[in-house]
Amino acid sequence: MDYQQLITFIMEMVGTVAFAASGAMVAVDRAMDIFGVIVLGVTTAVGGGAIRDVILGIVPPAMFQNPIYTLVATITSCVVFLILYLKKELLQGHNRETYDKIMLVMDSIGLGIFTVVGVNTGISHGYVNYMFLGTITGVGGGLLRDIMAGVPPYILVKHIYACASIVGAIVCVVLYRNFGAVVSMIGASAVVILIRYLAAHYRWNLPKLTRSE
Repeated sequence: MDYQQLITFIMEMVGTVAFAASGAMVAVDRAMDIFGVIVLGVTTAVGGGAIRDVILGIVPPAMFQNPIYTLVATITSCVVFLILYLKKELLQGHNRETYDKIMLVMDSIGLGIFTVVGVNTGISHGYVNYMFLGTITGVGGGLLRDIMAGVPPYILVKHIYACASIVGAIVCVVLYRNFGAVVSMIGASAVVILIRYLAAHYRWNLPKLTRSE
């Protein structure tokens, strides 16, 4: 494993843990049992990559070729369930704000990392539609999570989400052409995370219509 592959693997592991944690937190919030928590955690962590691989014709998807991602997601989901089971007060009262902040952090890290992983996968396989591959990898798992949890998909209603992934994919391609894979992945991930933080902090949202009462 060379330096670039090592950095990519580490980032994928961090993204897997982050997305699995966000999926597990949503499942706990929806009062699912331990099995439901694991399913949502794993789906969030590897769902986007599985969608990307199927589109690219990579079958079976990486989650089946290398079980480490599913295993890490499963362990992370169980840890999150255990923590929230023992500390139920974290989901109530003033602690709810802390829960929301942790959810934002985990979701933003996962989105940033998997966006650039998708772009990098597209480049390594010779495809040119990097923006689409990066975005679908970044948002796919969260989209499946929300559908399975029975809530409006986060990417369609909350702050700047998919747009942050699109911008990150563009930045990743630009940095890749000028500085190489490692710099592009780290730099573009940071851009996505920054956009998500600013969007949440300043309550940036895309224009939308609301029904009048």
